[in-house]
Amino acid sequence: MEMETQAFGSLGLLALVLALLFGFLYVIPLPLWIAAWASNAYVGLFTLVGMRLRRVPPGTIITARISAAKAGLTIPVDDLEAHFLAGGNVVKVVNAMISADKANIPMTFKRAAAIDLAGRDVLEAVKMSVIPKVIETPRITAVAKDGIQLIAVSRVTVRANIDRLVGGAGEETVIARVGEGMVSTIGSSATHKDVLENPDHISKNILGRGLDAGTAFEILSIDIADVDVGSNIGAKLQIDQANADKQIAQAKAEERRAMAVALEQEMRARVVEAEAEVPRAMAEAFRQGNLGIMDYYRMKNVQADTAMRESIASPEEEPPEPTNKRD
Repeated sequence: MEMETQAFGSLGLLALVLALLFGFLYVIPLPLWIAAWASNAYVGLFTLVGMRLRRVPPGTIITARISAAKAGLTIPVDDLEAHFLAGGNVVKVVNAMISADKANIPMTFKRAAAIDLAGRDVLEAVKMSVIPKVIETPRITAVAKDGIQLIAVSRVTVRANIDRLVGGAGEETVIARVGEGMVSTIGSSATHKDVLENPDHISKNILGRGLDAGTAFEILSIDIADVDVGSNIGAKLQIDQANADKQIAQAKAEERRAMAVALEQEMRARVVEAEAEVPRAMAEAFRQGNLGIMDYYRMKNVQADTAMRESIASPEEEPPEPTNKRD
């Protein structure tokens, strides 16, 4: 029993020693300190402990510092820690500085950190400044002066401008400006044939406007990839205008006809109103003695004679055809 108790006590002591050793190595990362010292990127032991206390992963900082030192760059540890605490990607910033140094592109740590904190991919920006990128615009529709629609696609070759990455506009602005230039150039052409014969005229006109001003890129070239002929927009507009003019004329004619009908009905109403006054006038004439009974009969005879003459003058109705009846 005593031997078993001693064995358990030895195992417990060994576990405690191992736990203390792992805790000591976690708080004081001796392997990272040795690796930094052996790579000529020395970092003080208390600095590594301070990183642990500030919740900064020493492995990330030391790895980035070693990479910079091997590439011949000197980056202070405090700058790396400050960039990590600000939410930046330390490893990507250091790799971007190494790539820029190999390509003879001047870039300081402050500029690289500012680009990274601005939300841009600093490593991709350095690569784009070395190897230009081709941006293809969507299908741009424009209409020449002769009314023919043209659909064009262009390829824009751009290179990242490191000095304007912070605060500069992105690819969307470049595409929008190039599309606007294409629409303006095609719209100012006399005929669509001029555009089809000289598509490079579009590229020259757009490049002359300095569309990369205020952007994070430098436009190297603009190439027209494809130009297609669309529909005849001018003819469609003329047809639509003619139909609209026709509808307006019909509406005005209908208005005049309605006014004429209303005027005719008004005149008839006035005639009926005037005829209604005749019996009243005759009655008043009888009362005042201005009209005698014989005058009244003579007027009636005249009216009857006039009605007979009108009936004689009007064409007679044709008698209906006799129907054959069988006995």
